[in-house]
Amino acid sequence: MVEMDSGGNPNYTVPSSPVVDPSAPSTNDIHNLPMFSLSRRPALRITTEFDSESSIFFHKISCKFLDSLGKLKLCFHNNSKGDVSEPQISLVSKHLSLHYDLEDHNALIKSSIEVGPRLQLTAAHDVKAQQGEVTMVANVADPGYALQLSTAVPSAGLPKATFRFPLGEVSLQEKEMEEEEEEQQVKNLLSVSGILKGQFLNGVCTAHYKDDDLRLRYRYKDEEMSFLPTLSLPSNALSFAFKRRLGPSDKLSYLYNCDSNYWSAVYKHTYGEDFKFKAGYDSEVRLGWASLWVGDEGGKAKTAPMKMKVQFMLQVPQDDIKSSALMFRIKKRWDI
Repeated sequence: MVEMDSGGNPNYTVPSSPVVDPSAPSTNDIHNLPMFSLSRRPALRITTEFDSESSIFFHKISCKFLDSLGKLKLCFHNNSKGDVSEPQISLVSKHLSLHYDLEDHNALIKSSIEVGPRLQLTAAHDVKAQQGEVTMVANVADPGYALQLSTAVPSAGLPKATFRFPLGEVSLQEKEMEEEEEEQQVKNLLSVSGILKGQFLNGVCTAHYKDDDLRLRYRYKDEEMSFLPTLSLPSNALSFAFKRRLGPSDKLSYLYNCDSNYWSAVYKHTYGEDFKFKAGYDSEVRLGWASLWVGDEGGKAKTAPMKMKVQFMLQVPQDDIKSSALMFRIKKRWDI
């Protein structure tokens, strides 16, 4: 249909050119777009650990598949003779994990599901023992508050209930108690345990109650010093730990148990992030020791130089210096 202008003459309109997005792929490039492919080879990671004290190797082989949807792992030990022990295959994903012991022919299944924005359900089941546990955690509207219910499968009584709040947590659990009578009877009693913490005198005071034992601990810490006394009731066992930073790279730690008169001391010196020297003495076992870490002591091998962590340790018994031993541990990771 042709539109007319005010004078009765036909008005021919030239159609405008379509706007082309320069970032959009052309028809020739459609076949070159990256697509998910099952034939793509996943990255393979091999980690080996060796402890000279036990002379046993520990190997772990893992790889991610389906674009990191899950991970497949194989772990096993072997000694100097090449004998393989404790082989285990694991299949781990976000909501489900399966660990199978090849020697024991047993499987451990774990799952975790978010039922709602504030409700999480986790379960674990031992196939051979026919036992498991189901746990439900509900986060209350206010931050820091949560209610957790855990029960064994098959159920043997009331579930364990734990209420968490910003200052600690309280747990209620049913336990079996035997009465000391001529005819021994088993009673189910409700056990209470909990943790309570709060600020006190520029530090943090923590009370931990479990099985009729109360442990009180106070922690004071600043940039140069930390002090941690601990008192256990009703045993009245008292101990305290003291840490002092001597410089940016030097720290001294001391622990003394007033009940047994045992004490220990540790000196630590760091060289950057990848080297750490530690030396100490433990009076309970009458042993002096010194160790050198290459790589972060608490980190993973992938963050260490050359993805390798090494520890050398010298142990010197006080009663028999001739039986001193030099040991080492090494952990190496390969990414293929």
